[in-house]
Amino acid sequence: MRRWTGTRAGEPPTAGKVLMYAGLIALSILFLAPVVWSVLSSFKDRTELAARPPTLLPNSFDLTNYTEALSRFDFGVYLRNSTIVTISATVLTLVINSLAAYALAKYNFRGRNVLFLITLGTIMVPLQIILIPLYRTASDLGVTNSLLGMIIPPAATPTGVFLLRQYMLTIPDEMIEAARIDGAGELRIFLRLVLPLCRAALAVVTIFSVIWRWNDFLWPLVIAQSQDKYTLPVALAQFNSEEVVPFNYILAMSVVSMIPVVIVFLIMQRHIVKGIAQTGFK
Repeated sequence: MRRWTGTRAGEPPTAGKVLMYAGLIALSILFLAPVVWSVLSSFKDRTELAARPPTLLPNSFDLTNYTEALSRFDFGVYLRNSTIVTISATVLTLVINSLAAYALAKYNFRGRNVLFLITLGTIMVPLQIILIPLYRTASDLGVTNSLLGMIIPPAATPTGVFLLRQYMLTIPDEMIEAARIDGAGELRIFLRLVLPLCRAALAVVTIFSVIWRWNDFLWPLVIAQSQDKYTLPVALAQFNSEEVVPFNYILAMSVVSMIPVVIVFLIMQRHIVKGIAQTGFK
């Protein structure tokens, strides 16, 4: 007998469903309000932004803020740096985290659980605590004031290892053993069998990594010593050094910097929802 899970066609929704949808709509409005305000305010000039009481809609939807900000702001260089750092760091994160997660999920060795707990424990260590030794290590390796110095240090993330390990635990060990009996090597099993089955979890780690790397401010600020190595968040902060902070330009460039992350999320949305539902975040 098929289980009934919702209201029938033509029947009015129950009070519980009405309250649930109303709550979801209210939360959506609450979370989207700052984004909508930023987008609308990016078309306002300084006078409109300083108006009291504040207004929601701009007087006109012209692109003056965007064009003037691009003329004053070496956007192409900063966009290139952010793109290189984000893509390279994300690829490196996927490689390192997937290999570590596979070892912790499918290999039995002494100290495996302890190693996994230590890996999870690093989530509680903020960057500010290890910033000085991390910078000294980067300096000794000669990667300061370079994009390589922004890519390598934060590549391995304990959150990514956790998500991928939890997902890989759902893959039957018998499937891997059958592949070994058929003569498949460990690398082939990992690339041809395990990774294709983990597409959803890899999508989750990808979007998290893209968001973290694209919006990262503290480490690029420390490691970059010249403007040609700045990423977008660091470059945007330089506007605050002016005598009169041009918030209209900052808002315009902030909106532009949000577009790549939104595009990546929309492309991978289906896999992200599935991956979060089937990993440790339940």
